[in-house]
Amino acid sequence: MDEKKVLKALADAISSYDSVAAEKAAKDAIKAGVDPLKAIEKGLSPAIEEVGEKFEKMEVYLPELMLAADAMRSALSLLIPLIPKGQAVSKGTVVIGTVQGDIHEIGKNIVSNMLMANGFSVVDLGVDVKTVTFVEEAQKSNAKIIGASALMSSTIGSQKDIVDYLTSMKIRKKHAFMVGGGPTTGEWSKEIGADGWGEDAATTVKLANKLVKGK
Repeated sequence: MDEKKVLKALADAISSYDSVAAEKAAKDAIKAGVDPLKAIEKGLSPAIEEVGEKFEKMEVYLPELMLAADAMRSALSLLIPLIPKGQAVSKGTVVIGTVQGDIHEIGKNIVSNMLMANGFSVVDLGVDVKTVTFVEEAQKSNAKIIGASALMSSTIGSQKDIVDYLTSMKIRKKHAFMVGGGPTTGEWSKEIGADGWGEDAATTVKLANKLVKGK
């Protein structure tokens, strides 16, 4: 199988939400000697971005989005270990979690999976995460982005606490900060000084892509 066909097979597997096909296409890419980084950037990434755009336009729905992310991870698990050290594979690290006092995780988990499927390294802190933990982990992993989810109106104040803590530590400009969750809004994001608001998984990935480029 030549390189063009391999790249198309990778893209088609994502577009058809087929993890088995994605794994086979990745193995075919390896067998054909296709550069694994090229397989990711030219085969997988454009396809997952297209699925995200379709989700945003409501042309596909959450189950399809998650299946596409699963297919992406199936292929990445085979390709990433073959990338020579020193070659860029991650767009950047994102530290993500649900804020202190809040144990909701479904939305956060979806966003985490979608970020990984789109080429980010993700440090998922889980739920009920203290403000200081977000910042310490971001410092430790040299994260470009911190993402904080809050699903209750009584806990969204913790998102502001993270901004305030970053500011008090004089490292606010070092980490982009994005918020999400049911009770949050774009207006809330601006009010607390965050760098953006993710309305859903697809828009959060799009936002992360902008933030990692400094936009």
